[in-house]
Amino acid sequence: MNKSNKNLNAMRILGIEAINKANSGHPGIVLGAAPIVYSLFTKSMHINPKNPEWFNRDRFVLSAGHGSGLLYSALHLSGFKLSIDEIKNFRQLNSLTPGHPEYGHTEGVDSTTGPLGQGFAMGVGMALAESHLAEKYNKDGFDIVNHYTYVLCGDGDLQEGVCQEAISFAGRYKLNKLVVFHDSNDIQLDAPVEVAQSEDIQAKFKAAGWNTLKIENGEDLDAIEKAIETAKKSDKPTYIEVKTVIGLGATNQGTQKVHGAPLGSDIEAVKKYFQWDLPEFSPSQDIYDFYNENVAQRGEKANIEWEDLYSQYKAKHPELAQQLENAINKKWDITEAELEKLNEKAEQATRVSSGNVLNYLNSKIPALIGGSADLTESTKAKGADGNYDYNNKTGRNIMYGVREFAMGAINNGIALHKGLLPFASGFFVFSDYMKPAIRLSSLMHLQTLYIFTHDSIAVGEDGPTHQPIEQLAMLRSMPNINVFRPCDMAETQASYLAALNDTKKPSVIIATRQNLKELEHKNVFENVNKGAYLLSSEANPDITLIASGSEVSLAMDVKEILKASGKKVNVVSMVNMNEFKRQDQSYIDQIIDKNSQRFSIELSSTFGWHQFLGDDGKAFGIDTFGYSAPFNDVINHIGFTAENIANDILKCQK
Repeated sequence: MNKSNKNLNAMRILGIEAINKANSGHPGIVLGAAPIVYSLFTKSMHINPKNPEWFNRDRFVLSAGHGSGLLYSALHLSGFKLSIDEIKNFRQLNSLTPGHPEYGHTEGVDSTTGPLGQGFAMGVGMALAESHLAEKYNKDGFDIVNHYTYVLCGDGDLQEGVCQEAISFAGRYKLNKLVVFHDSNDIQLDAPVEVAQSEDIQAKFKAAGWNTLKIENGEDLDAIEKAIETAKKSDKPTYIEVKTVIGLGATNQGTQKVHGAPLGSDIEAVKKYFQWDLPEFSPSQDIYDFYNENVAQRGEKANIEWEDLYSQYKAKHPELAQQLENAINKKWDITEAELEKLNEKAEQATRVSSGNVLNYLNSKIPALIGGSADLTESTKAKGADGNYDYNNKTGRNIMYGVREFAMGAINNGIALHKGLLPFASGFFVFSDYMKPAIRLSSLMHLQTLYIFTHDSIAVGEDGPTHQPIEQLAMLRSMPNINVFRPCDMAETQASYLAALNDTKKPSVIIATRQNLKELEHKNVFENVNKGAYLLSSEANPDITLIASGSEVSLAMDVKEILKASGKKVNVVSMVNMNEFKRQDQSYIDQIIDKNSQRFSIELSSTFGWHQFLGDDGKAFGIDTFGYSAPFNDVINHIGFTAENIANDILKCQK
């Protein structure tokens, strides 16, 4: 046992002290899984607290994000910019130690985690990114991309569906630089694990193509270190089950009572168990010296050696080095003029427009990588250079299989790794399966691309299960995201360019299955950047029609009918509602004339549109589920035609 290992126990004690002070947190994992994190930080991982974004560092993902107290202790002791005062401010407003780890907020945190299972899948994405970039950029004598991804997960992680998808994916593609530690303590929040789960986890990983190891005593540091070295020799991803005791040293150790509640006065029993007699939040200097030598100095040395190697690489392979640096710094260098050349002014579905733009971007951006959830033929979204595989790691088309949630989470891991621009594609209705991953993309400010097609009841015969209704409102309600619904090829091109230029948030491009007219535009790139614009305008309009995507053309038809009735009509293309709402109020008022009567037209839920319509406006949409029939029959059945909409508007006139 490690009762007297002062350096290890400092990690434990700081964590539970922070939890006790906050009167909130999860002490069980801090006490039980500390030897795993201690071994990784002090023995195995190459990380540099003085340069936390070092590109070739090892990555660590705490998939069991509720164990943040353990991670913060490790980061503080190792010398990251996380002071003892921040440890004391655990879970407090504006502290650097929030309840679950947040990427970009706390130095040394490689991924936002907490929603169980997603951290595991993001680790898979990081490992895929490393394997692709290593194959692409490493040359003889220059292994400039050469690192491992370590994941610490718990029983709850492994029960999540996204984890099962990711396990299968990682095994299929032999991501052998992925090492997953399972904090296997047989306890979850409500009860022992056996109440909810009975399968052989080791056998499950083996069946999925993983190398599997087991450590019977989670306190055995030598066994942990030996397992890591064994994992590094495998040609498969490695799963290491570590049998631990949740809340080790506490009166209620080994029970769910120590999972998610502060220890309170029982902390003294724990300190006695671990022979800890130092004052609260006061590790001794020799402890800090140990971590400085075994984490910071060791990592800085590895970082310096890598920098020297990279300098030589850059001199010998300047073009490759520049290409990699551009990707890391998200310099995509695509111009309006080159995209405009792609527009043939032909009537086509925007999924075709999207596919044409994406194919061009594949040829211009070597960092672009991704694919579809077994729907490439339908979504037209495909990567270049063949399919990624263990024997073709430079392939940029990822065959995710029917694993939508894992696809989104894996892409988040690819984006977190840096050096690549990931995209994921599927039918729009199945964004439901991906929503938690999209949410983390937004929360982490990741530049990821989501390409969804079959965007409305125009799916027709596939029926209501495949006809999105509420999904636009769902995505638009999310903070920090672009949701583009272009009306034709011109807006599709402009949407992609806006997505490329916005490096601080994910972008969703939503496209049609059915053909659309190519409309006349002026300054389409500038206008799409603002989210919405006047496609057709008159002075002092009586009516303003606001539409998106396929309904913009419909709105133009409605305008012509209304004009024949003597009405002056403006038509607004709302290509990206989220961005439009970020504009100055003066621009918003310029585009949507509040002196006119306003109507929205969109084959989707009307939720969210009334903010633009005033008290006497009306939202034309569909607030029921769809129907299985040819598209035109569905449209006629619900009365969503230019004639019906125009007549309804005239009836609403003041």
